[in-house]
Amino acid sequence: MSRILPRSTPLAEGVDPAAVRALVDRLDRLEDVHSVLVLRHGRVIAEGWWHPHTADRPHTMFSVSKSFTSTAVGIAVHEGLLTVDDQVLDLLPDDAPAHPSEFLRAMRVRDLLTMTTGHSASTMEGIDRTISLPGARWARAILAQPVEHEPGTHFVYNTGATYLLSAILHRLTGERLLDYLTPRLLAPLGITHAAWEQDPDGIDTGGFGLSITTEEMAAFGQLCLQGGVWEGQQLVPAAWVAAATSKQVPNGPHDWPEWNQGYGYQFWQCRHGAYRADGAFGQYILVWPEKDLVITMTSGLSDLQSVLDAVWDTFLPDDVRAGRTTAEVLPPEVQETAVPFELALATPAGAASTPIEQSLRGVTYELEPNSRDVSALTLGRDAYGRTEVAFTIGGLDHFVRFGHAEWSHGTCSLLGAPADVATAAAWADESTLRGRMVFLGTPFEWRLELRFSGGEVAVTIDRNVAFGERGLLDVRGKARRA
Repeated sequence: MSRILPRSTPLAEGVDPAAVRALVDRLDRLEDVHSVLVLRHGRVIAEGWWHPHTADRPHTMFSVSKSFTSTAVGIAVHEGLLTVDDQVLDLLPDDAPAHPSEFLRAMRVRDLLTMTTGHSASTMEGIDRTISLPGARWARAILAQPVEHEPGTHFVYNTGATYLLSAILHRLTGERLLDYLTPRLLAPLGITHAAWEQDPDGIDTGGFGLSITTEEMAAFGQLCLQGGVWEGQQLVPAAWVAAATSKQVPNGPHDWPEWNQGYGYQFWQCRHGAYRADGAFGQYILVWPEKDLVITMTSGLSDLQSVLDAVWDTFLPDDVRAGRTTAEVLPPEVQETAVPFELALATPAGAASTPIEQSLRGVTYELEPNSRDVSALTLGRDAYGRTEVAFTIGGLDHFVRFGHAEWSHGTCSLLGAPADVATAAAWADESTLRGRMVFLGTPFEWRLELRFSGGEVAVTIDRNVAFGERGLLDVRGKARRA
C-alpha cells in the first residue's frame, strides 16, 4: 500500500513514547478495536492494525461519511452553487410535497448541516420500505414526514438530513457526491480507495456508506487541522472548516459526556478543545488542535465513550509538548523508536480438536424452525484440516471454515452476497466449539458456539455490535436418523 503521510517517531515530534504505548495498550484491552493511527505535526508517530484487519483494506465509516458530505457542501458554497441560507424546497423542487407545512418551507441548508431540521426523530427510518412504490424517492419520502418544530431550534440526530445534502449536490452538480469530491478533495489528499453506497436512484447516501482506509481518514483529519490547506493548496475554504468544526448548536442530553459538547456542520465537538468525525461502533477521526494531534481509529464497539476516554487518559497529561523536538538533537537510539505496533484480535482459546470429534463429523443436525431459516448443520474438516461447519439455509449449504490459533481467510455468503471474512475456532471443552467470524472492512463479527450432547446440539450465534438485537440464532437440533 502506498503511503500518504510522512512517518516519524513519538520523541521526534515531542510525544512521550510511553503515552503512545499506553494508548495502544488501552485500545487493545477493548477487544474489538481494528486500527489506530496517530499524527503529530502531520507525521505518523504510531500506527497499528489488529490482525486480520490490514492497512490497505477500506473500512466502513458509517457516519464519518457525514463530515465528508459537509465538506462537499462547503466546496459547493465556495463555487457559488448554493448558500447555507437557501431553502431546502427551492433546491429539491421535484421532491417537495404538494402542500408543504410552514416549518418545511422554512427549512434551510444550514438546518440540514446542524441537524436542526425540526423533526422529532431521524427521518431515515422506514425509507427502505418505500423505495419499491411507484415514484417513490428517498428525498421525497423524507420531505413528506412531519416537521414538528421550527427549523434551527431543535437538535435531533438525523441521517436523513445528510442524505438531503447529498441529493441537493447531486441535483446541482449533475454527478455523484463521490465524483464531485474526487478531483476537489480526495485525489489531492491521496485518497484512492473511497467507495460510497448509493440509493436506488444513484444518489450517494451522504450520511453513511463511505469506505476508506485508516490512513486516508487521517489525511482528511490533517486537512481539517490545517484549515483546509494541503501542500500549499486551499482545498476547502478556511472559513468553512472553522465553522464546520465549531459548535453551531447545543446537543444532548446524553449519558456519555462526549455527546453533550455541541454539534457543528456534521462534526461533533469533544471535551478538551477537540472535535471529531464520528461513525457508528467506533469509527473516529479525532482532531485536537491544542496538541496538534490527529488520531484515527476503526472499531467494532458498543461503548463508544471508552475509546475517547483512552485518548484523554493517555494524552491529557503533559506527555505531548507544544513545541517540536527535532530528530537532529536526539540520540540515534531514540530516533530509531519503532512506529508500527504488531497487534492482533485474539483467536478463541482452546484445543484444535476434541476426543469426541470423530463421532460428530459428518452428522447432520436438524434444527428447530427459526426466523433465519437455518434448517440444519453438519460438522466436518476440510482438505486443509480446518474445522468446517455447513449451515443449510433455505435449502442451500453454506460452508464456514475455521482456523485454529490463527485467522483463516475466506468468503461467507450467510448474509446473502459473499463477504470477505477471517475465522478462527477452538474447542473450549470436550463438547463445546467456539468460533469467531470477522467481517473484514466492517465493524461486524459473529461469535458462534456449538454445544454437543447425546445426539443433540445447541447453536448460538451472536453479533459483537448491531443496530438492533445482537442475537442472530439460538436454536436446538437433533441428529438426523439414518
